[in-house]
Amino acid sequence: MSLAAYCVICWRRIGTSTPPPKSFTYWRQIRNIIKFTGSLILGGSLFLTYEVLALKKSLTLDTQVVEREKMKSYIYLHPGPLDKRENHDTFSTVDIEDHECAMWLLLKKSKADERTARLEAVQEMSETHHWHDYQYRIIAQACDARTLIGLARSKESDLRFFLPPPPLPSLKEDSSIEEELRQLLASLPQTELDECIQYFTSLALSESSQSLAAQKGGLWCFGGNGLPYAESFGEVPSATVEMFCLEAIVKHSEIPTHCDKIEASGGLQLLQRLYQLHRDCPKVQRNIMRIIGNMALNEHLFSTIVHSGWVSIMAEALKSPHIMKSSHAARTLANLDRETVQERYQDGVYVLHPQYRTSQPIKADVLFIHGLMGAAFKTWRQQDSERILIEKALEDEDRYTTCWPKTWLARDCPALRIISVEYDTALSDWRAGCPAERKTIAFRSNELLLKLRAAGVGDRPMIWISHSMGGLLVKKMLLEASQKPEMSPIISNTRGIIFYSVPHHGSHLAEYSVNIRYLLFPSLEVKELSKDSPALKTLQDDFLEFAKDKSFQVLSFVETQPTYIGSMIKLHVVPVESADLGIGELIPVDVNHLNICKPKKKEAFLYQRTLQFIRETLAKDLEK
Repeated sequence: MSLAAYCVICWRRIGTSTPPPKSFTYWRQIRNIIKFTGSLILGGSLFLTYEVLALKKSLTLDTQVVEREKMKSYIYLHPGPLDKRENHDTFSTVDIEDHECAMWLLLKKSKADERTARLEAVQEMSETHHWHDYQYRIIAQACDARTLIGLARSKESDLRFFLPPPPLPSLKEDSSIEEELRQLLASLPQTELDECIQYFTSLALSESSQSLAAQKGGLWCFGGNGLPYAESFGEVPSATVEMFCLEAIVKHSEIPTHCDKIEASGGLQLLQRLYQLHRDCPKVQRNIMRIIGNMALNEHLFSTIVHSGWVSIMAEALKSPHIMKSSHAARTLANLDRETVQERYQDGVYVLHPQYRTSQPIKADVLFIHGLMGAAFKTWRQQDSERILIEKALEDEDRYTTCWPKTWLARDCPALRIISVEYDTALSDWRAGCPAERKTIAFRSNELLLKLRAAGVGDRPMIWISHSMGGLLVKKMLLEASQKPEMSPIISNTRGIIFYSVPHHGSHLAEYSVNIRYLLFPSLEVKELSKDSPALKTLQDDFLEFAKDKSFQVLSFVETQPTYIGSMIKLHVVPVESADLGIGELIPVDVNHLNICKPKKKEAFLYQRTLQFIRETLAKDLEK
């Protein structure tokens, strides 16, 4: 307003003043115009500046106020030992918003004294998907280890419940992961070890020494212990050494006192670094998860495993579409979950269903035992897997599955606990990975029997399903169990056995080979499968005598087509006469030895007859 008034006065003065000389008047008018224009510009600039600052002030958000309001929802724990904090009630009166009360009540309920209340709280948390990010962080920061493990084993849990693993310590100066892994292995006890552990340890340490020398400019040759590089791996020596070290540490982790040493030496953090580095290498990740799963058998290490971030890693792995990864994670988390799991799953024993916590009552067990050169997962895949793209397999498990017991059978019989067992085998001693692994059927059966009993096998009605040499192990395990009072539940609860091409009377496999090295150095497993094997004949006779007064059902399948072994040899591995146990039904199927346990599709005869046998044999038990 003052600026406008000033402008009006100036114009009036110009209009009413006495006319001066013409030239003077001209320059005076120009000066007045300049004054007026300058005043207008200056005043306008000041006015606009004022308005902009006022507007900015009115729109500025006080972030400190927002943070103060948000921080009302966080809890603060006094520093102290982790194991003491976990069981201490850390809740106090806090200022929280009404819409967050449910979250805090669930958190409080998860620490209740009653087990049922704790389980309900974890289930309700896992089924909640409408919270904000910071609310998931609150749960992740405030919950105890028991709740965190429960959330990891809940199928619907949001991965935001799990904090990222803590930062890993820096590597030592002038050191590498390979060298630290070697130092970890060298720090473990080296005396009074099983022959197999000694073999893997010495091999890994010797190979790592050669690799380190090569990295520092030394020569690397194919002689001596360097030969496995050329035979087994196409990778750089450092990756090879990591595999050797991991295989050795897997064996050490089966010994509880060695697990303590691995933890004390920073092994959990080193293995985590290696796991993250080799995200695209399933073999490395598999061995690392085996080690963590073995360490999880030791309850006093639970707190360390949880706080090192491994539960977050396993929670993510459990949701993986790849069966190897999810099954190893399921084993580790089940061993950590003392709230709902009483069984202990040792190395080589994998639960295919249920892998999560479930309200479905489990009424019976089905056990899968693979044969020579088989594995816990690949033996039970669908036929013709090489012809179907993995992407399509992941899209539709009804069309194709990498493990039909986990997908088809689990859906058709959800009240079953489905377990698959894995053990090492070899066709030849030429490249046997571990001398002590050349074990007799008697030794292996006793070893597996102890592992299965620790997993609670025998506590429920059960059916054994086996392929090839796996059927011989089943027969031997039942005979062993019948001689031991502590194993008697396994005998009394065995309801049936399915044999897929099991050579009860021997196989021609030992008489042939893929090439000359197999012919010259057949493994102990292959020798025991020969038709003139005394151990095989004794096993058959003893089992028939044992089965006379038992009420379990038997169903046998046998191949009718030969199998290509290598690129040149075509062999009928198990002829019909050898697959005939002498009791139960024997069904010839028009497939080869490898595909006898791999149905082409869910509607195929092999799967449907197997499903029918399971349902009929367990009918009374599943109705209870």
